[in-house]
Amino acid sequence: MTLLKRALAQLCTTAITLFGVAIVVFFVVRVVPGNPIAMMLPPGASAEDISRLEALYGLDKSILHQFVIWLGGAVQGDLGTSITTRQPVLELVLSRLPATLELSMMALVIAVAIGGVLALTGTRMRGTRVEGAIDVGNGMALSVPDFLWGLVLILAFGVLWPIFHISGRASPTLDFEFATKFYLFESVLRLRFDVWLDLVSHMFMPALALAIPLAAIIAQLLKQSLKETMHLDYVTLARTKGYGENSVILREALPNAILPTLTLVGVQFTFLIGGTVIIERLFSYEGLGNMAIDAVINRDLPLIQGIVILFALIFTAVNLVVDLSYAALNPRLRHG
Repeated sequence: MTLLKRALAQLCTTAITLFGVAIVVFFVVRVVPGNPIAMMLPPGASAEDISRLEALYGLDKSILHQFVIWLGGAVQGDLGTSITTRQPVLELVLSRLPATLELSMMALVIAVAIGGVLALTGTRMRGTRVEGAIDVGNGMALSVPDFLWGLVLILAFGVLWPIFHISGRASPTLDFEFATKFYLFESVLRLRFDVWLDLVSHMFMPALALAIPLAAIIAQLLKQSLKETMHLDYVTLARTKGYGENSVILREALPNAILPTLTLVGVQFTFLIGGTVIIERLFSYEGLGNMAIDAVINRDLPLIQGIVILFALIFTAVNLVVDLSYAALNPRLRHG
């Protein structure tokens, strides 16, 4: 019952958050200088042409009236029509969302793998130069933003040693008809591992650029949690029973130290999705972040609103799952 109440409270908070985001993004994009209608028309367009298009997109009404109309449509799943492409916004964002989700999930897997190995190695080699080197490496990884890591990876593995692709989501010559927008998962399900390898070779460098800072955060937090756990009584008891150091770390310390890290990973995943905006542009990756930059450049107000609302929905949904998972795994919270 306590978990159910917590879930209902989080759902109410999520609804309020989304409403607040909708208000902020709707009014902010209209305060920014620039007329999206004027950008659509060729030079020399008459005032009548501008007025006609403003009426078509509802921009001739007051901002408050526009917001009420847009909110009513958004509640029913209608986010409006893109000014630049003349296509439904919901259709556009959902067509790009799978690419961003696959890139984010690959980055998360890489970050967890690297961060976990570094944390376990640092714990096993605590007090030695290896631990010091890991701490220095973590500091460097956190000091450099992900887009700079992307530039370094492009220079290293795209120019000097051209191992991976540096642009796009798949090779133009790829002979494969996808039934869904989840290319990576679909290629595995259809046992087309040649297609999967091509997709991974395009996704690996942007995913690694996103993963490096997150891996450093995971390594630092997990290593600190492990070091604190290694001094507890049940770990000492395991040593007295003759367990080796590796067994003590993996079987005794890790299961109890990993809970705070899992919570952090869930929270950081939302920031990981947001970080795809610059990385997707840098690698010409056909995802939601790349579309967001084009929408801002073209002053496509409905598309900007739709992308921001979708990002906010993903953030709140992930935070909701993380919060409920932590409550379910933590006995003190589970039993109130």
